[in-house]
Amino acid sequence: MVIGIPKEIKNNESRVGMTPAGVMELIRYGHTVHVQSGAGIGSGFTDEDYKKVGAHVLDTIGQVYAISDMIVKVKEPIKEEYPLIQKGQIVFTYFHFASCEELTEAMIARKAVCIAYETVEDADGNLPLLTPMSEVAGRMAIQQGAKFLEKPVKGRGVLLGGVPGVAPGRVLVLGAGTVGIQAAKMAAGLGAHVTIMDVSMKKLRYVNDVMPPHVVTEFSNEYNIRKHIKNHDLIVGGVLLKGARAPKLITRDMLKEMKPGTVIVDVAVDQGGCVETSRPTTHEDPIFIIDDVVHYCVANMPGAVPYTSTIALTNVTLPYVLKLANQGWEDACKADPLLGKGLNIVLGKVVYDEIRIPEEPIPALAV
Repeated sequence: MVIGIPKEIKNNESRVGMTPAGVMELIRYGHTVHVQSGAGIGSGFTDEDYKKVGAHVLDTIGQVYAISDMIVKVKEPIKEEYPLIQKGQIVFTYFHFASCEELTEAMIARKAVCIAYETVEDADGNLPLLTPMSEVAGRMAIQQGAKFLEKPVKGRGVLLGGVPGVAPGRVLVLGAGTVGIQAAKMAAGLGAHVTIMDVSMKKLRYVNDVMPPHVVTEFSNEYNIRKHIKNHDLIVGGVLLKGARAPKLITRDMLKEMKPGTVIVDVAVDQGGCVETSRPTTHEDPIFIIDDVVHYCVANMPGAVPYTSTIALTNVTLPYVLKLANQGWEDACKADPLLGKGLNIVLGKVVYDEIRIPEEPIPALAV
């Protein structure tokens, strides 16, 4: 199969779909790989690095799309890329269709085979291709939240770890999944007082068992959320519904109950956000303020640490890319139904329940 690795053109996205090590494996299995010139620079990989392992380096993104049976990338295609996608071409990437109707309609029109990293599952129902980026985003949520708590950027002026004689900052984490646990771990490591909330008692019991005493758990409901937002300095939104829009756990009216300078980091923003006032921002312009509450809503947080993120992503995507390349998408998805769960749009038909038009029947392949 001919596989293309284009350069990401989303704002401040420096990751690349495959490392030279991953490309070497694909070539070892007899596949041809075309990499756009400069695609890996932001992640620390040069064109020469790709050439050394046998990849063909092409000058333009149009050349990569035109020649490839499968496109492997990081972020969803943006408007400039829509016309480049060919009928029947496999596009394997993060799509997050539930939060973008325009993208969904565009991919239906292009009649591509859209396989979304974020809905591929493993035998335990986990999301193996989302996990490493969630780990990065969870840790970065605290790193960025601590930065924007500083007074010069309109935060409360709170040091999360405190100092002797001064109480540490308070961090509220919504969701005890991968993002939430990593955020809680980082915040706890800084010495902050952490409250983590979830609707799953199984997850809360796990957190209670593995975290230090200054990380406390509480069941998530509106009453408890309203109680805690009043006295926490940093709020991290880390909830996830597989393939669907995130639930709105913090509404506009709740902002007035928070202390001025409170920081919200909505990691769920690429799925619509779990805060009613959230809207996607960029690394270039990461925050906005509503009712004296700082909102950090960067939709591609791991893109700020592309070296780490690209290697972590290739580690988990490569086995699936090999399956698709070796067997073709139909046979690969039939042989591995958990990979098949990544099928979102196939040849103009939506096949994933959370984004499917209700009256439209699901093709048999998606079952």
